[in-house]
Amino acid sequence: MKVGIFDHIEKPATKPMAQLFDERLEFAARADELGFWCMHLAEHHCTPLNTVPVPGVYMGALARITRRLRFGTLCYLLPLYSPLRLCEEISMLDHLSRGRLEVGVGRGVSPFELGYHRVDHADSRNIFFDAYDCLVKALTSETLNHDGKYYKYADVPMPMKPLQAPHPAFWYGSSNTIGAKWAGEQGMHFAANGATAYAKPNIDAYKEALAARGGPAQPKAEFSGGAAIGVLRHIFVADTDAEARRIMKPAMEHHLASLNWIRSLNKISDFDRRGANVHRGVDFEATEANGMAIAGSPETVYRKLEAQVGELGVNYLVAYLFFGNLSLTDALRSQQLFAREVMPRLAKL
Repeated sequence: MKVGIFDHIEKPATKPMAQLFDERLEFAARADELGFWCMHLAEHHCTPLNTVPVPGVYMGALARITRRLRFGTLCYLLPLYSPLRLCEEISMLDHLSRGRLEVGVGRGVSPFELGYHRVDHADSRNIFFDAYDCLVKALTSETLNHDGKYYKYADVPMPMKPLQAPHPAFWYGSSNTIGAKWAGEQGMHFAANGATAYAKPNIDAYKEALAARGGPAQPKAEFSGGAAIGVLRHIFVADTDAEARRIMKPAMEHHLASLNWIRSLNKISDFDRRGANVHRGVDFEATEANGMAIAGSPETVYRKLEAQVGELGVNYLVAYLFFGNLSLTDALRSQQLFAREVMPRLAKL
């Protein structure tokens, strides 16, 4: 199996933004050297959870400081984009990186963030479908013509094309079976979120739909079966289990506060009812207990991941290694231990 990295790049309590970006880019450059497969960036708006609400700008920097590491969004929030403009951005980034771009797409999980952009969450699924269909046409046509409910283009010349033909592969991240099934039907690559018991039905729904389709639209030879089937996990590695848990606990709880910040701001206590669900525990211990947070020595981390990979049937790990208020020193040390002592063993699974 392959291992990638996920990041929100959340806002720290006191660290200057310029320092935050410098540190994250250093972390990405090191990931490139250590052999991680891809870096996936979230897109969120109006929340300290995410400081790259315009991910294309950040990915332009990634394109120039890395050489092997693939990168992309997980995901672009399509209801907030002009498909035409996004097609041009994708094309630029794919050339800047010499064909290393991966394109995750989604509709946006938070009704609050969409609402700030004047998009009704109740309409966002249909807007997403229309935007996705239009984006595919834009990437694959010499002239864009699209007559959808939300997007309309007529006789638009499309001289900008990505380096990868016909376009970079599409990805979808989902925490429900509806989205997982749709991703499989489209032949996308896939990443699940949530506790192991929660993620498994979503992964199974994706696999069933992908098999019925006949396989991925753009197979990747480095993944068994041609499709990347991943799961997201927060991971911290140290020399001992006790040290790893001591360092990860405050960082994870800072991260959980960032995840819930917009919920608290809007005084919403029942996220599931409002469609802004966060599938993690209420604290570090609960998140560790449900399998989403993994802290320990290299041996402990490997054994826990080995068990989850076997239960879920995935071939891709999306490792969240730099989160909350972790220091750059601690994040780099964990990354190094993971890459040198855990990742080679995962590669054999």
